[in-house]
Order: sequence, then structure tokens, then C-alpha cells
Amino acid sequence: MNFSKLLSYEIDNQIVKLVFEKQPLYLTFIAPGVIRVSTNRQIKSHAVKDVKSTPVIINVVSEEPLEFSTALIKVRVNDGAKISFLTTATNDKICCDCREEASLFKNKKIRIYKETAPDEVFYGLGETGGFFNKKHYSYILWNTDNPDPHTENNQSLYKSVPFYIGLHNGLIYGIFYDNPYKSYFDFGKTDPSVCAYAAADGELDYYFIYGDCIGAIVKGYTDLTGRTPLPQIWTLGYHQCRWSYRDESEIRELVARFRKNAIPLDVVYLDIDYMDEYKVFTVNKTQFPDLSGLISDLSRQGVKAVAIVDPGVKIEPGYPVYEAGKKLGYFAVTPAGAIYQNVVWPGPAVYPSFLKKEVREWWQQQLRGLLDKGVRGIWNDMNEPASFAGPLPDDVVFPGDEKDYQHREVHNVYGHYMAQATYEGLKEYDQRRPFVITRACYAGSQKYSTVWTGDNHSIWSHLQMAIPQICNLGLSGLAFCGVDIGGFGSDVTKELLIRWVEAGCFFPLFRNHSASGTRRQEPWTFDRETLEIYRRYVRLRYRFIPYLYDLFYHHQKDGSPIIRPLVYHYPNDINTYDINDQYLVGATLLVAPVVEVGKRNRIVYLPEGIWYDYRTRKKYQSGYHIFDCPLDEVLMFVKNNSILVGTLVADYIDPAQHDTLIVEVYGDKAQYSHYYDDGVSFAYQNGDYQIYDISYQNEFLEISLRHSGHSAGYRRFIVNINGKEKEVTLNGGSRRLKI
Repeated sequence: MNFSKLLSYEIDNQIVKLVFEKQPLYLTFIAPGVIRVSTNRQIKSHAVKDVKSTPVIINVVSEEPLEFSTALIKVRVNDGAKISFLTTATNDKICCDCREEASLFKNKKIRIYKETAPDEVFYGLGETGGFFNKKHYSYILWNTDNPDPHTENNQSLYKSVPFYIGLHNGLIYGIFYDNPYKSYFDFGKTDPSVCAYAAADGELDYYFIYGDCIGAIVKGYTDLTGRTPLPQIWTLGYHQCRWSYRDESEIRELVARFRKNAIPLDVVYLDIDYMDEYKVFTVNKTQFPDLSGLISDLSRQGVKAVAIVDPGVKIEPGYPVYEAGKKLGYFAVTPAGAIYQNVVWPGPAVYPSFLKKEVREWWQQQLRGLLDKGVRGIWNDMNEPASFAGPLPDDVVFPGDEKDYQHREVHNVYGHYMAQATYEGLKEYDQRRPFVITRACYAGSQKYSTVWTGDNHSIWSHLQMAIPQICNLGLSGLAFCGVDIGGFGSDVTKELLIRWVEAGCFFPLFRNHSASGTRRQEPWTFDRETLEIYRRYVRLRYRFIPYLYDLFYHHQKDGSPIIRPLVYHYPNDINTYDINDQYLVGATLLVAPVVEVGKRNRIVYLPEGIWYDYRTRKKYQSGYHIFDCPLDEVLMFVKNNSILVGTLVADYIDPAQHDTLIVEVYGDKAQYSHYYDDGVSFAYQNGDYQIYDISYQNEFLEISLRHSGHSAGYRRFIVNINGKEKEVTLNGGSRRLKI
């Protein structure tokens, strides 16, 4: 971009206008550590809603070179709009534009080149293939339906989240490039000294976020783009899916097998074959003659139904959804004004323009028929948007509220707006906390939807890729995320399925899903050993539901991920920078699964402090350790002086029966706060919840009720302190006892 010489500047409250020879540039100081850099103050954001600025004092440090400072950041501006971000306290370089333009992306309208420190590492960018650290890799953000096995060479997958975190020399920052056009990132692949960003079109518009820890960066980013609302608690249970369970009898038999084998189950999915000829908002009456009755029967067994809804609407005269959308002008059109057609599952189809509020409201009304049948969640698929007859042309027009958009501008946000429409429809017509799961999305979609990583395969490299993907999605604001346990495509083996359920049993979304024509991978489809191991880890997941729910409660407040890479809490430990096969559940629980074929032991890195082996309660110091890990084991470690909470395992999650809390104390002293509500409604937003404070010190355990806004609560507590177990009840508002 051409700015040329810096001529002058103006300060208006918390906005600095930089006047260059060619065009202006604006610095908007949103918080002491958050600055927006943009060429236009009026750019519409698809991700950022209702920015709440905090007071920032802007000091002019120097006129030559021009420098401004806040309490945290110093901003230096040179000719050509070259910007450097430095620490106010020590003048250390956090992130700086390269003085000279790099050679890559010369044909792109928007180009930014940042200096890269030799020791710098990069995380985030939502869902990408390959490893956790993105250093030396390049990516193209263009939502892509790719059924082939994904590798580190795949530059594009289903989601586009143009946000990353950089870490070097103890300095941590994040950059969110809020531009929905096709975007390009090169993290030192072409030139190790340059981190490059480019976009095909649009405006220069990015947010620079600085803080003293990775959590502060994620908080700053999610302050802008939003956070995952507190989900219904049953969504944290086990989900079973296949393309497809084709009729009522198969689903009934499936649920019966789970109950017979004592494997907890909360959710079953209806894939595309529940529809009549794949037409959205219809039901195949041959395979599902009484869908309402089926769902009602499942509900009595504690199982909820989630139904798939694709965006492609079949072109069929007399089909009400098509006829209504056509009459109202709700579908994307060609530049000449004709309705644009492509091909997806129902055959020739058209695409609703979710960019328009009227269309979203119309879509919500269509959802009502499924909700009236008892469906409890909606699964948005094929919303990149996918197409079988070649990609949508760049100039296809999607009508919007403010203007008509070309496909090239809104391709990456199509799934985002479909998720918004679905979320708002569930909230309006179901009136409980919505459960939406989407394949394609953009930055900020976490406000509306859960995500999964799309069509993975039953291959070991995809199991190995799962942990980096989940960690980076969490760092990118998408806290409620998962992968298809066992793999979607290809044929799973016994060992791979076991290692996958072990590795993924703490992922926020815990779903087994497989494709038509592949080997069945329900827990009982191999042998008794597989069944017993699988049962064990599903039940382990259910024990930890209260702990996971607490993490979602905290995410609402500060954006913290549920699943975290070790570097999240240990950024000063270089040993954590490139760990791809371990993760933290919150700050307390470290999980180190086996993700390699044939392995029966593995090296585990334990960061600073003392850690307890969850299996043996043996204590270990920080450092590298070798542990045996037979096929039926996953390695888990609990940080010293911490508390884990759990519950008794049942066939499904029933908030009405949620009356016992297990409290596990590790170490000599510990504190923990536990959140409790009805697990379903929005009543918690009006104070209808409880918070229990739990502390242990000097052999005394104290449980107190800090906030008591909910009529129900725990009847008893099963306390385990360093292996000693005792059952207690809560008398009044608190209980103190010696263990």
C-alpha cells in the first residue's frame, strides 16, 4: 500500500489520525494494550461487535520520529506508514514493520511485512493443518471443503480466523487482521526474518494486542470478537454420529447398545439421510415415519437429537422452501440478476444469502419445524459454501443489509452468518441455550457456534494433528471445539480408535463420527477389550463434567480456552514452545496421550512445579520423564496444590440429578471455586446460580457457598485428599472439617 511521507497528525480523544501524502491512517487506542490500525474508521466488521473501549491516556513521546505511548505500548510511526510497537517501560521491540517491502505477495492489494525475531514462535490462525507452532509455514485463508486427507501441506481448510499470537524474548502479542477476503500468511517460510500478511482486496484493518501473558492476548482478542456462551451442560457429554444412521430402527438399536454396554451417551445425530431427497427442512417419511415419536422416546432415555441442516436449497417446483426463497429474492444471484445455481447433495441447488437480516429471520422460521419435533441442536455443514459443480465464481452476488456483496468478499463469512441465523433461531424458538455446530466459520463465530475440524481421516497423522488443531482453535477464541473421534474418512483400526478416544476424551466437543462406506467405529464394533477401554474413557469424561463446565464458565469471563497448550501457562519455558502431543485441561490437569502406532511408553514433559500421576498419585518434579503407557492407559498429571472436581457417572447428564460433587485435593494447600446452575436455561444471567468456594490447608477442608442464587444444589460431597476419602454434607452456608 502506498502512503509515502508522513505530513502531520491529529489526536481526537482516543483516535490518532496520521496524515500521509497518499492517504490517511488511523490509530484507535481501544485499551492500553489494544490498538486498531486502519485506513478507514467506518469499515464494517463481520467479527467485531460493540467495541467497549477503556480510557487510554495517549502521550506524545516524540515528534521526530513520531511516537505515542500508553501505559503499556509505545507506537513509533515512520514514513510509508511503517509502524513499530515497543514496550513503554523498557523500549523493547514487540513487533515492527519491516523497513523495506519483502518480495512476496506483490500482486495483492493489502500487504504487511513484520520483522520476525530468530527465536519467535507463532500460534493461532484457527484451524490449520500441521503442527502447533506455525513458524516456517504458509497458509491461505479461504474456507475449503476438502475431503482428502489433510496434511501440513494443506494451506486452506474449512475455517478462516486471521488472528495469531507471536512470542519472542519473553514478549507476547497478537494481531487480528479483520479482512474477510482471501488472505495469505507466511510465517517466515519464504524469508525467515519476515512474517508476511496479504489480502486480495478490502481495507487495511488490524488490531494489535499486547499483554504480559498469552491469556491477556486471548482476552483482548475475545473482548473484540466475542466468546462462547455458557452451553447447556448435556452438550459436554458423549456424542455419537455416522453418515448415516438411516432409519428409526437403527437409531433405536444404537441407543439400546449404549445403554446395554453402560457407556454414557447424551447426543445422537441425524445426518443427511433423515431428509426427503436431501431437501432441507423435510423428513424422509419412509425411513423416519414418526420422527417426533422417535425423538420423544430418545428424550425419555436422556438422549438428545441433533439434526444436520445444509445451506443448499434444492431447485424443485412446488418445494415450499425453494418457492418462498425465490419469491422473496433471498438467494444469491449472478451479476446479471438471475438466481445462481450449483450442485450439492440434493442436486441442482441455490444458496440463501445469510448476509441479509431478513433472510436470517426467514431461515430461523424454517428451523421451527425441526424444533417442534423435539430436535435439540442444529448441525450446519457444507457451508464454506461447498459446491459440487465447481467453485462459486467470485462475482456471484449475495444481497446484504447495507449493500450487495460479491462472493469473493463474503466467502469466508458465509458459514459465520449461517451460524448466527441458526443460533438466533434456536434462541427464539427453543428458548434454551442454543447448541449449534458448524464446519465453516470466521473470526467471531464462537458467539454462535461450536466447531469441529471437518472431514478428518482414520489415519495416525490425523490423530497427531488433532491436539495442535484443538490448541490453536482455543487460542483463536473457538473454545468449544472438537474433532471426529476415530476419524471420519478411511477405516479405523482397533488401536487407533482406542488411542483416539483416550486422546480426545477431554476435548470440549466429544463426538465419534464416521463416513458412509467406512468401517463402523461404534465402541462395540471390534472386540471386548476395545469396548471395555472405550467405556472406561467415556466414563472418565463424565466424571470430569463439573470441571469442564467450570472452564466454560471462566471462558465467558476472560476468553480462556478449555484445552490449552503448555506454553499458555509457561511462556518462559522454551521446552513448551513446540509440544504437539500434550495438552492442559484448564491450568491443573495435564494430559499426555499416545498418538503413535505400536507405542507402549512415551516421554512426557512436565513444566515447572510438582505434578501428581493421576493413576498412582506418585509425585514428579518438572522435566522429561519416560512412562509406560499400555494400550488401556492415557497419562494424566495433576498440578501440586490444586483441586479437581467431578461427579458420579450416569448414563447421561441430568442436571436435575446433579446433587453430588467429588472433590479431589492434591498437595498441602489448595483453593478452588466451583460454578453450579440449572445447566439448561438463561436464568443464570439473572443471578440464578451458585458458587462454592473450596479451600484446603493445614489438614482442614472448608466448603462455603459464596453465591446462593439457585434453589437446588449439592446434597453431598465426596472428598478425597491425597488418597484419603470421606463423605460430607454442607450445613447451611459453609462446612469446615479436618481430614
